[in-house]
Amino acid sequence: MHFRWQHLEGVCLRLTDRKESIVVSSQKPERNFRITNNNAIDMHVGKRLRLRRTLLGMSQEQLGAELNITFQQVQKYERAANRISASRLWDMGQILDVPISYFFDDMSETTMQASPRRVARGLDTIELDKDPSGVKDPMVRRETLELVRAYYNIESASARKRVADMVKTIATTLTEE
Repeated sequence: MHFRWQHLEGVCLRLTDRKESIVVSSQKPERNFRITNNNAIDMHVGKRLRLRRTLLGMSQEQLGAELNITFQQVQKYERAANRISASRLWDMGQILDVPISYFFDDMSETTMQASPRRVARGLDTIELDKDPSGVKDPMVRRETLELVRAYYNIESASARKRVADMVKTIATTLTEE
């Protein structure tokens, strides 16, 4: 059923295709935008999906082909525009060689408090749009993913260790200055 809101002199009318469905009220109904597909937990799962896919060097097209879905659907999962069903999450874990728990690892307390059940009941509501630390998670940055992928492309274990030691030394030196 399609409907639209019409404002007339401070009164909102919900107009539908059926005359008997006209609703009159003095204001638009309140919406709770926090109980949507863009829930913080769904966003966390999508970020973890993207992280693992990228660390494996797998494209959205490749993952989509394995799941028998389009790359656009993979994008929607990664952005949390669409929720991932339990069976689809299982398949993703199998393809990406991780247990389902991987997608929920490293979840912040703030994200845990944003479950739809807690939000609907008004329990510990929080501001989802603002990261309290003001720092973006470095593990989801493209730069980090590219660096990790390049690091694991080094075939020699001893060369990888020397690169890691060099980066640690540089980081320590720069933080001391």
